[in-house]
Amino acid sequence: MKFTAVGDMLIQRRLPGEYEGFREVSQYIKKGDVRFFNLETTLNRGDCFASQFSGGSWLRTDPEVLEDARKFGFNILTFANNHTMDFSYDGLLKTLDAVNKYGFPNSGVGRNLGEAAAPAYLDTLSGRAALISVVSSFEPSAMAGEQSRRVIGRPGVNGLRYNEKYYVTKEYMDILKKIAEETAINGKDDISRAEGYLPPVPEGCFYFKNILFEEGEETKRVTKVNQKDMQRVEKAIYEAQLQADYIIISVHSHEIQGTKKETPDDFLVEFAHRCIDKGAHAVIGHGPHLLRPIEIYKGRPIFYSLGDFVLQNENIPFAPEDFFEKYGLNSDYTMRDLFKTRSRDFTVGLQTKKEMFETVIPYWEMENGELKILELMPVELGVGLPRSRNGWPAPARDLSFMERLKEMSAPYGTEIKIENGICRVLL
Repeated sequence: MKFTAVGDMLIQRRLPGEYEGFREVSQYIKKGDVRFFNLETTLNRGDCFASQFSGGSWLRTDPEVLEDARKFGFNILTFANNHTMDFSYDGLLKTLDAVNKYGFPNSGVGRNLGEAAAPAYLDTLSGRAALISVVSSFEPSAMAGEQSRRVIGRPGVNGLRYNEKYYVTKEYMDILKKIAEETAINGKDDISRAEGYLPPVPEGCFYFKNILFEEGEETKRVTKVNQKDMQRVEKAIYEAQLQADYIIISVHSHEIQGTKKETPDDFLVEFAHRCIDKGAHAVIGHGPHLLRPIEIYKGRPIFYSLGDFVLQNENIPFAPEDFFEKYGLNSDYTMRDLFKTRSRDFTVGLQTKKEMFETVIPYWEMENGELKILELMPVELGVGLPRSRNGWPAPARDLSFMERLKEMSAPYGTEIKIENGICRVLL
């Protein structure tokens, strides 16, 4: 079976016909039997009220953009990401109805947790593929709810939570306790614990408000995947093994380890490895809007982030009052005023960073569960063009950014060879 995949399609406007570069990108995508993308927007006609929170921007566009996704060649998707609930439950359900109407198998979002967690299946002439999707960057209220015997489930995403712990030396622990004592930052929680409404603090640990610190020999941050969520994904993999020849995992994650967006968090690496240990054949990451390392784990590919395939973050035509208020404005101002304020006069943000406009489209072949070929098509999204024209993918002519991908992937044991414009991962 053959596969192609891209990361975030943050699409806000219609495809302007077969622009220069479209044909090459589309032909490459169509090499795959399975052709995946993450839909990074909601689909409605402006008739849904906005959530109090968003994924950063309140994203919405018309359902017909799925026709354009078909033109590129895609045939399976997820929209489980931090924007799924930008326009509340109604926006989620309208998006779900639209992707189903346009015939895209999809996973990670549902009318209840069971539906959101279930694999989606794509039948191809080469066999059947399953897609299981999760998102780790989401507001708690976006999590889908399980059904009970008496109450229907809650629409939402198949969330992947993680447990976060900070280790500090005794010196730093004493400082934290002193600050907490003098500010009474834990006052309410201490009373609740004394009254039995919160569990006791584990031995050797200390809560500073909502952050758990544990005394150790060094100062560091450690994250572990939530076991309940991990088990739900492992159960879906187990189910899909009966029904599909190949299993793909999609994970939308903005979390980082350290101070660089390119570095995936520890729990994300743990999650990807455990998925493959249980039988998944590839893990496709997206979320931070730039490339992250590629790893070949037990002979199967992990793309920690494929970056942006379409980036139109400042083409939103209108927005809820909450978006304006977030930046000290109101809706008497224009969208231009809003974006100008947010970007500090268009000097910061996604639209100003070259690496957000650079990505790859992987193409890989698997036979009898084994990875045989993995190639990468370098792609750029029109960096430097006016906002009216940038954000669309085209083959990259300047391949210098591939050296960055090579360097960040090397610590994961991945070797990428660039020759005559073709990029191959050496297996």
